[in-house]
Amino acid sequence: MASVVIVDDAELFREALRAAFSQEGFEVKAVAADAMKAIDMAREHRPDLVMLDLLMPGMSGTEVVGAILKASQQTKVVLLTSSESAKDMLAAVKAGASGYLTKDTPLPRLVAAMHDVLDGGAALSPAMGGKLFAALRDLLRHHGDAVARSPELTGRELEILGHVGAGKTSKEIAAELFISENTVRNHVRNVLDKLGLKSRFEAVTWAQREGLIDIR
Repeated sequence: MASVVIVDDAELFREALRAAFSQEGFEVKAVAADAMKAIDMAREHRPDLVMLDLLMPGMSGTEVVGAILKASQQTKVVLLTSSESAKDMLAAVKAGASGYLTKDTPLPRLVAAMHDVLDGGAALSPAMGGKLFAALRDLLRHHGDAVARSPELTGRELEILGHVGAGKTSKEIAAELFISENTVRNHVRNVLDKLGLKSRFEAVTWAQREGLIDIR
């Protein structure tokens, strides 16, 4: 059973998440309403996952991400927010967040995304996909790209990258391609190994920039 700490200053939303995650089989270790308490709870409980609001009293959500990861290195942090700002999203990724989801994300997708994160993947709302790729493209134009120029990706690997870029979870990709979730994750790991990259975001950005996939 995966353990989670939920952090949001809106009590009704916080308690709704507690009930929903408990019902879905997560062990909710604690809930918090402010940044400092969130960091203390991460240090005390060392949960598998912290679900964190971006706009927190006391300090920004991105600052809290770094503090939580320092307090509990094995914990993964996912931001759940109303902000659709590409700047906020990139700041969260830079701080070490494993996901950035908007608060209108339906519960089944939210739960599937959490399982992806716990399995070593990443979570991103579909609405943020285009913004992420545009922002990363700009960064690559200005700062260069150390990725190998001609990795040998298979057609299936490129197909899965396209689905990842559309914001789909491993479960959704597996259902669409009639393969298992583990097979999807194995393909993604193979892609990252071939490209010498660390995240799905980087791999999809590379493939789009090279004209190998088209994200709309």
